[in-house]
Amino acid sequence: MAERARFRVPAGYILCLTLLGAAALSGLYVGDISVTWGEIFRILADAESIMADEPIKASLIWRIRIPRVFIAAISGAVLASCGVVFQAVLRNPLSEPYTLGVAGGASLGAAAAIFFGSHWITPFAFLGSVVALATVITLGGKDCDEDISGMILAGVIVGCVMSSGQTLLRVIAGDRLNSIVLRLIGSFSTAGLYDMPIMCVAFLVTIIMNISFVNELDIISLGDDGLHLGVETGRVKIVLLTGASLAVSIVVSRFGAIGFVGLVAPHLFRVVYGPSHGRLLLMSSLGGAGLLVAADTFAKRLNELPVGVLTILVGGSVFCLILWRRR
Repeated sequence: MAERARFRVPAGYILCLTLLGAAALSGLYVGDISVTWGEIFRILADAESIMADEPIKASLIWRIRIPRVFIAAISGAVLASCGVVFQAVLRNPLSEPYTLGVAGGASLGAAAAIFFGSHWITPFAFLGSVVALATVITLGGKDCDEDISGMILAGVIVGCVMSSGQTLLRVIAGDRLNSIVLRLIGSFSTAGLYDMPIMCVAFLVTIIMNISFVNELDIISLGDDGLHLGVETGRVKIVLLTGASLAVSIVVSRFGAIGFVGLVAPHLFRVVYGPSHGRLLLMSSLGGAGLLVAADTFAKRLNELPVGVLTILVGGSVFCLILWRRR
């Protein structure tokens, strides 16, 4: 049994990296302008000479498609990692940025910033995510260890309120309506090189958070059984929830609410590899990256369908299955 477990871990890493690589290559191939596989590999292998011979296709790959794939991968890793953090800290297996209303709060904050003409879109989104999370915990967090239904219901209510607020802003926005819709639609169609620095910040926040508090996550997930191990759970929970909310708000402020990535990836790998957060965080990040790159590639094939629509269709089905199995 132990030998099987030792084999599954490296095999899982290899499988996730292979799937992520395949999804990334597919993302470079799919698009409105046709590029052959041979051209893609030549452009990647010898960028300088190809830029001189075929500047349009080389520019397409390096300045549009590669940044889009890179950003989708980072976004998936961030959302999946933050889903693991929310589930551990709140001890709720159905917690993730979308179901908790955190993504909805960030979307409302970003919409408000656009509505008032502010350039501080990410800080507004962060404020909205923190308000949404605090409201959910206040309404449904009292007995969440014994009954998860209260927090789920609170997340649904807060998400609906935040969605209504977004709709109200869209109705009264006037000329700024298109800007609000494009920001919150849940799509990577506008992703470009200029988005990469801020997305690297979100990724860096999650990496620092995961490395610094991986042992604390294991202890916190034990609940009362872990209190005697000397962890300042109150302080650690505040830091983790704040960091996760900040990372999610960065993604949402740039590309809109993309639901259920933080639910599907952690549950899939928790079943296979167990609850240890050192392994779970890394596997979920890789799985979330591959999942979102694949979903975005498929969305491009469907005439730039918002990727959030696909993740909600898939993730919502998984969410319902989890609820049904817990009956």
